[in-house]
Amino acid sequence: MKKKFLPVIAAVAFIIVILIFMLLGSIIEKYTPTDETLDLSVHYNVTAEDDVAIIYNHELLESKAKVMNGVVYLSLDTVKDYINDRFYWDANENILRYTTANDLISVPAESTSYTITKDTHSSDHIIVKSAAETPYIAIDFVKEYSDFAYQIFEEPNRVVITTAWGDYTTVTAKKNTELRVLGGIKSPILAEISKGTELTVLEELENWVEVITDNGIIGYVKSKALGDFSTKTITSDYVAEEFTHIKKDFEINMAWHQVVNRSANSNVSSILQNSKGINVLSPTWFYLKDTKGNIGSVASTDYVDYCHQQGVEVWALVSNFGAKDQGLENPDLVEILTYTSHRDNLVNNLISAAIQYNLDGINVDFESVDPAVGDAYIQFIRELSIKCANNGIVLSVDNYVPTAYTAFYNRKEQANFADYVVIMAYDEYYGNSEEAGPTASIGFVTEGVENTLKEVPANQIILGMPFYSRVWCKTPAAGEDVSAAEEGANINYDLSSYAAGMKEQKNLASVNGAEPVWLDDYGLYYVEYKNGNSIYQIWMEDATSLEQKLKVMDSYKLAGGAFWKLGLELSSVWDTIIKYIN
Repeated sequence: MKKKFLPVIAAVAFIIVILIFMLLGSIIEKYTPTDETLDLSVHYNVTAEDDVAIIYNHELLESKAKVMNGVVYLSLDTVKDYINDRFYWDANENILRYTTANDLISVPAESTSYTITKDTHSSDHIIVKSAAETPYIAIDFVKEYSDFAYQIFEEPNRVVITTAWGDYTTVTAKKNTELRVLGGIKSPILAEISKGTELTVLEELENWVEVITDNGIIGYVKSKALGDFSTKTITSDYVAEEFTHIKKDFEINMAWHQVVNRSANSNVSSILQNSKGINVLSPTWFYLKDTKGNIGSVASTDYVDYCHQQGVEVWALVSNFGAKDQGLENPDLVEILTYTSHRDNLVNNLISAAIQYNLDGINVDFESVDPAVGDAYIQFIRELSIKCANNGIVLSVDNYVPTAYTAFYNRKEQANFADYVVIMAYDEYYGNSEEAGPTASIGFVTEGVENTLKEVPANQIILGMPFYSRVWCKTPAAGEDVSAAEEGANINYDLSSYAAGMKEQKNLASVNGAEPVWLDDYGLYYVEYKNGNSIYQIWMEDATSLEQKLKVMDSYKLAGGAFWKLGLELSSVWDTIIKYIN
């Protein structure tokens, strides 16, 4: 019997041995590190011969640089998004522009030459390549005007860019080891790390540490293979440029004077006689005449001379909507600002007019700018500011109160180049609003100032305040039962409004027997009355409401105030204004 079962026992024993070997094999397989290596070109997705991977502040970017004739080029989008958003590209005329505090740099595409203001310079390679959909700029040219460091490596092509300066955690390998794609011994090897190699620590895990090598390879190393952590400080030798501004040694008391024809300039003497404390007048003299950068003008030398005799400066206004006053169509800003030649022509025409009429300043009032032209608008302000500064001309720029949809006005960048940033703290509710409301409640004004201060220094901010408000009229819509409304029922109304000066607002309340009520939350008086079936509402502007706004200006130590527009105020407001602007 025993002999009969011997083959069975042997077979079972054989199977057990096989299972033991299989188990041991799986255990060995589980705990044996893989020696598989991953091609760095695949890892960095560098597939084309001219592709260059970008490692930016220890992070691999999706975007790629290009290498052409041995020169590394960064796309304009990469430069603006990660390094320096002051570079401006004119896709119409293929020109790259960069504006420093004092100079304008201009680079034609596919050229080795460029100009700094009026001086011509040259490079040993093409600076801007424009063959692709987006222009590419030579990295060494970007470096001339930007605060970053870079190193270029091959196999695969990659550039390591650093813009974040300060303390970094480093660690040294205490033995030869591997840098793997992920934290695990089965993850492919990216590079062999020699004993003594210094690595920058990105993240510490339980048994692994994410690191980056000096040549830009990011991966994981076993904790046991590393020594103690230490701190390394990386600094920049870049010297940031200083922006200077023309600053007045007095608090600005500016008023806009709407002038729609040359004959209206003769009113300047009565305008000044009927006011108090004005030290800057801004007549609405210049407007965009066509899409080539030419301007229309109703300016007057006599006006300027008279103001100067009275100790008043003239900061003439240029608008993008004044052509309507001359019976013309307002030209398209896109055509004017996105073409370098047109923008240059506009800047030169404004400076020529300022010199011709001996102006003290220019006030830019471009409203309803399309976000698509935002970059070109800011470039216009940069370029205009340089020529203004070179000629001693103050540059001020009018702005809406900050909102998400006006962020492209880039007030922070305006403040770098312009001398003053004006907040038009009015039209809280405007002509096309779906409901009635105040022109400039105190909360609206205060919030506008506080949000502007996040981008602009207080000593560059001029607070614009209104001498007007809107008269709102609610008329029962067609088919509505007016008698039902008189009994308290809700009916639909058609809403309309128009702007009225302080005197007209006061007269409307008086004539209609309505008593204004002070609204403390709004910082102004409110009046409501009926005329026929229509309901009228006015959130009134007067000396009292104006004083609330002047207190905001004063408390935040702003550069001064501005008022739209002369002729809409009650004479009593000037006594209030000079209490706060001396």
